[in-house]
Amino acid sequence: MGGDEGGSHDSVKLIKFADDTTLIGLISNNDESAYRREVDRLVSWCSGNNLELNAQKTVEMIVDFRKSTVPPPPPSVMDSPITSVESFRFLGTTITQDLKWEPTISSLIKKAQQRMYFLRQLRKAKLPAQMLVQFYTAIIESILTSSVTVWFAGATVRDKQRLQRIVRSAEEVIGRSLPSLQDLPRSPRSSLISSISFPCSLPPSLPHSSLASSPASSVSFPRPEPLGTSLLWRSRRI
Repeated sequence: MGGDEGGSHDSVKLIKFADDTTLIGLISNNDESAYRREVDRLVSWCSGNNLELNAQKTVEMIVDFRKSTVPPPPPSVMDSPITSVESFRFLGTTITQDLKWEPTISSLIKKAQQRMYFLRQLRKAKLPAQMLVQFYTAIIESILTSSVTVWFAGATVRDKQRLQRIVRSAEEVIGRSLPSLQDLPRSPRSSLISSISFPCSLPPSLPHSSLASSPASSVSFPRPEPLGTSLLWRSRRI
């Protein structure tokens, strides 16, 4: 099973990707009834299809930008309350309570730096510059641009400079100019990738830009056995 979407209410989206399940609920006027009904429906469906959600591995992340807030009671799975966390990793991207992307970018930079070693070794082996560019594009640039359409717009200037330093280092090794990361999110290749992968990340009704401006949201991340990974996400609008 690839990407799929569903939900019993307009404010709730159920997204499936392989063995990952994501439930996103938009909550207005502090009314969580539709979201909680969908959680119960998911648990019931799993039970009726010989799948078990592991409540011990289920967590919730609350993102709330209001000045005065009262934490909502956590939903429960199999009569067990969900634990609250400050961040979680979803399809290779770390999402935090403050919706900042420094942890994700730091992880990408670390991976790219490790792969720079191989680029230098190929340079020492006197491979043609064109082959070095191909290696950079396939092995290093692909790391730096992982989920770039999700986090680049929200990245700080400092984080973008850290990413660009990797590109400049690769340029010095190869001896050729390389595309700036600033231009990659707007490139035709990036647009094509975004159009293919978008249904598997966030639903069209809740793009990254509107999510980041939402006053509050919360995320639950249950990991079923043997269903795989299941994510429940609620976005609060006031």
